[in-house]
Amino acid sequence: MHYINKKNRYTKKHKTSLVGNLLIVFSLTIALGSCNYLSVDDYFTDELKLDSVFASKRYIEAYMWQTASMFPNEARLYQSNYTPGPLATDEAFTLATASGYNGLDFVLGAISESNMGTFSDWYSTYYKIIRKCNTILNRIDEVTDLSAIDRFSIIGNTRFIRAYAYYRLLIDWGPPMLLGDEVVNSNEDLSYYDRSRATYDEAVDYICSELEEVTTWLPESLPLMEFGRPTKGAAYALIAKVRLFHASPLFNGGNVARTFFGTWKRTVDGEYYVSQSYDEARWALAAAAAKRVMDMGLYKLHTVDANMFTPDLPNGVTSDPDYYKEWDEGGAAGIDHFHSYADIFNGEAVIPANPEFVWARNVTAYDLSFHLIFPKSNGGYNILAITQKIIDNYSMIDGRDITDSSDEYPYSEDGFTSSVNTFSGYRINPDVFNMYVNREMRFYASIGFSECFWPMSSSTQVGNYNQTITYYYDSPNGKTGDETGRMVPITGYTLKKFVHPSDALRGTNARTMGKAFAMIRYADVLLWYAESLNNLTSSHTVELGEETYTIGRDVDEIKKAFNQVRHRSGMPGLTDQELADASKVQELIERERMIEFVGENQRYHDVRRWGIYEKTENETITGMNIESPKEGFYRRVVPNTSRIGERIVNKRMVFLPIPLSEVRRLPSLDQNPGWKD
Repeated sequence: MHYINKKNRYTKKHKTSLVGNLLIVFSLTIALGSCNYLSVDDYFTDELKLDSVFASKRYIEAYMWQTASMFPNEARLYQSNYTPGPLATDEAFTLATASGYNGLDFVLGAISESNMGTFSDWYSTYYKIIRKCNTILNRIDEVTDLSAIDRFSIIGNTRFIRAYAYYRLLIDWGPPMLLGDEVVNSNEDLSYYDRSRATYDEAVDYICSELEEVTTWLPESLPLMEFGRPTKGAAYALIAKVRLFHASPLFNGGNVARTFFGTWKRTVDGEYYVSQSYDEARWALAAAAAKRVMDMGLYKLHTVDANMFTPDLPNGVTSDPDYYKEWDEGGAAGIDHFHSYADIFNGEAVIPANPEFVWARNVTAYDLSFHLIFPKSNGGYNILAITQKIIDNYSMIDGRDITDSSDEYPYSEDGFTSSVNTFSGYRINPDVFNMYVNREMRFYASIGFSECFWPMSSSTQVGNYNQTITYYYDSPNGKTGDETGRMVPITGYTLKKFVHPSDALRGTNARTMGKAFAMIRYADVLLWYAESLNNLTSSHTVELGEETYTIGRDVDEIKKAFNQVRHRSGMPGLTDQELADASKVQELIERERMIEFVGENQRYHDVRRWGIYEKTENETITGMNIESPKEGFYRRVVPNTSRIGERIVNKRMVFLPIPLSEVRRLPSLDQNPGWKD
């Protein structure tokens, strides 16, 4: 399928490492320095070697996977990161002053059109990936030893890789230039490269149409050794995510879209880059796309069976009639809620076989910024902080808010525990502040707080395992434990989500478990489905692929999808009263996503697409008082750093800027709103 618009012609991964000579022959490296997609000199080496690339199946496949390897490591969210990520949200903060904390630089105003750091490198790299994919698609018929199955497999994977590159451009930079199947020539006059951007609608349609087509050629499952490469489910899920964004307030007309994009038009034809007319049917299409993934029957939430160490479900829950049923019957009983969640991330579960991973990749401890998370006393940098807002939004164990806790499971900001409490292998020591008692299991699986117990059991050197970590002013991991006063989580909390009990950075035999990072989890799909259904006010008939769906706001379907996520965490689901109020359900979905996906790079994009970015980011970051010994530590304060007040909240920051050098070379390339052109 082709879309023609003015000058533009629109036509309709796990990254693998190459070894030995193939790596040398096909690396075709493009330096990530000051280059951009117009730097044609970078292509000359490629072109000299392309004839050999298309000499055999072996070589073209190697070239294709090397192209995929140019994508960033999606787990790199804090330092040397490719996307603003958690440090550009109300989720996390750091006192670190070294370079490379791109998300923090973004909110502090250090990122601009003319000084983008490595963000500029990634912007150009995505277009280089697209060019390589187009080269494959244009020259694949030169390969003489391909079977029909081989050919379709290469085409399917290549078009997925290309669509994913466009997706990454779309969510961080906004509508991209769509090049179709064109291989951009080298050494042309500048006017040849002058192209306008697609509108948001055009980009969504193109990405989704590409992904729809490749599902014919991608496998439903892969051998364990190919974990992370594209599958049909990954393509379907990526469609669902793009359709969800397209339906969300920021990109779907209405007050939010008008407020952010009401004057942003394409110079070449006056078209709005973001539609100013609301279309409810987009929510129906997003719901259908999520449901299609669910109906594949390949994915489900990761669960671990209950055992003798699993605590009983809390007593007295009456709001959810299904709550005490067995998990397989739609309830919360019969599973270990701590391990069902924690083991997804910490490396305990068998990674390639985890049914929750719709699309994920293997990563290392370094990729997950363990050096930022781990205590200084065990060789870490000790600088990644989680905000008090996140802490306060974790529910009590019976699902109640901290402002409305029950007598049986009370919330208190007074006093400390007096004895050891263990459950599911997790240990709460004596002397833990009562704020951290009786909380839901995802809190213990995700958050490191003062007096938190870190087993670090792979280390066999005394003093480097079974540590109780505190962030008081006068403790080893507090401010006085570091000569700079910066190597401390400034809010008194850190992220333990990806930390296995055996993980250690220091001491004899210290090691870290292998992990996985999910680009898309099944919990994501369930909440997309619930959110999309909840935003419907009438029934809609929509076409998706070759199927037709008729979809409306079905409260039973919303409840079923949402409650799975809640029940897996050990908490009750939606009440009938809540289900009757669409605005309340949306509020609960937003809160659920904040907690379920903490540290997974969801919140940065969620608050933007919901149109609540300015509201959430204008709330002042708070935490515990790390300037005090234990006696004064446990009180909410604004951290003692000017950086908190220097954080910038501005509508222009819904997108990263297009590099100024690109905009000024190409008259038809419009800048993102609010940034200089």
